[in-house]
Amino acid sequence: MSTSETNLSAFSQAVIAAGELWVLSADDEFVVVDSIEFEATDVMPLFSKQANAQALCIEDWASYQPVAVKLEEFFEEWLPSLDEDKVLVAIDLDENLVGEEIEAFTLAKQLAEDDA
Repeated sequence: MSTSETNLSAFSQAVIAAGELWVLSADDEFVVVDSIEFEATDVMPLFSKQANAQALCIEDWASYQPVAVKLEEFFEEWLPSLDEDKVLVAIDLDENLVGEEIEAFTLAKQLAEDDA
């Protein structure tokens, strides 16, 4: 199993166990960043733990707060929007904003497999 697959699996198992994942939000706006890997592509950071999300609420993102998203809501509301807007997701970005960038449905597939 590659490091990428291991990271995705660990993220998936953590959010399934918690029943939620985390995003960064301020006044109903969510953090979206430019992709490091793909030109002209937006990426929404997703986090498996509140603490991981909170760690990035500094400097330019000091006004943002971690917000929990229930998995059911993620599947029903977030996935279709992310797919329609062609926004990738980045799982558990570190303090240098480095993390796995994947298509939202790749994450959804992993979540479905791990929850089966």
